[in-house]
Amino acid sequence: MSISPVTVRRVGSIPTAVIRRRLEPGEGSRVVPECCGLVWNALRAQKMKGGHNLALYRDSGRLVEAGVELTTPFAAQGDIVISELPACEAASAIHLGPYQGLGAAHEAIHRWCAANGRALAGACWEIYGHWQTEWDDAPSKIRTDVFYELA
Repeated sequence: MSISPVTVRRVGSIPTAVIRRRLEPGEGSRVVPECCGLVWNALRAQKMKGGHNLALYRDSGRLVEAGVELTTPFAAQGDIVISELPACEAASAIHLGPYQGLGAAHEAIHRWCAANGRALAGACWEIYGHWQTEWDDAPSKIRTDVFYELA
């Protein structure tokens, strides 16, 4: 597992198709892939393509919007709604390694903010790299980009 240095940059909004869920502690590793899969099923049914899988967290991680970046217009259906990742100044880090180690990237951003006098604004999100077959044998290469909205 490795984590890039934390950087600050301006990010633009990204349209998303997501399912919103309230999370109980420890549910994220089940709920996020489940919701992403349901969104992909809906995209495929509409013969649409999407971008990366993602999870946007609010309310200290108790609320999640999990789904897919939209690259074309999509008709919301059922539990799947149209949303967006925020346009903002964000602190970010790249996590390379299995998903169960993602907490270290979140902690690194929190430590960086504390050390640099930056306040968090509330939303954070993860954008998951498109799965590569080499990751099956080399999980240390799995890429996840982690972002925190800055106040």
